[in-house]
Amino acid sequence: MKKGNTEAYIDQISQAVSFIQGSYAGQPKVGVILGTGLGQLIDHIDVEKSISYTDIPNFPISTVETHAGELIFGKLSGVELVIMKGRFHYYEGYNMKEVTFPVRVMKQLGIAQLIVSNAAGGLKPDFKVGDVMIINDHIDLFPENPLRGRNLDDFGVRFPDMSEPYHLDLIDEALKIAKERGINAHQGVYAGVQGPNLETRAEYKYLRTIGADAVGMSTVPEVIVARQMDLPVFAMSAITDLCSPGNIKKISIQEVIAAAAIAEPKMTEIVRDLLYKI
Repeated sequence: MKKGNTEAYIDQISQAVSFIQGSYAGQPKVGVILGTGLGQLIDHIDVEKSISYTDIPNFPISTVETHAGELIFGKLSGVELVIMKGRFHYYEGYNMKEVTFPVRVMKQLGIAQLIVSNAAGGLKPDFKVGDVMIINDHIDLFPENPLRGRNLDDFGVRFPDMSEPYHLDLIDEALKIAKERGINAHQGVYAGVQGPNLETRAEYKYLRTIGADAVGMSTVPEVIVARQMDLPVFAMSAITDLCSPGNIKKISIQEVIAAAAIAEPKMTEIVRDLLYKI
């Protein structure tokens, strides 16, 4: 990446941060990225400010119908949050610097933790539609890395360690919460692929063979960037379709959203209680 392009990217981040800070005086402690159909968390937040992506300088605009485009600031469980209501995907045509731009911005706004949710296909045979999977590791199958190019030294090291991409203490706390709440929460490995097409039967078999428990088209880029910036990450998947042998069937986006709605209250409960521990 050319030096000028890198400096321009850093300037774009600074411009976005300055605009947001000029519009909202609060100090978010935790950043949250909401995934497909997982917007119920918003109903529990004391909203203080909402900013449309279209108003923020240099911010990408989501092209996915199910993803609204706004940053929401407010409190939940006594914690100041900044929530991305609508995320960006590689399959929309953005490069990885654009996909992960909001994570850089949230870090500059002052967040100390990142919570991510997504909808995913369940590869593990005992998964059911509407189940919750707490992500404890991932497999990066995207064709581009968000850290490719000249390193942004002010944001993190050139070769960040990824041996523990998801914070183990947060995973343990979430599992305790799920047990106390009677929520059947699995944990497992998330495979990130570029999409937008769903996978073939042979690809599902391959993904399971290499160790994935669920597959989706997001999350991994944001987590890589977060970990480079030393942000602890907690992430969950709503299992929206079954991709194990004997369970594979054609599925529509409407069915994905309906399945995500089953997992939504469970995920909201876990996040709400987890915030008390942060």
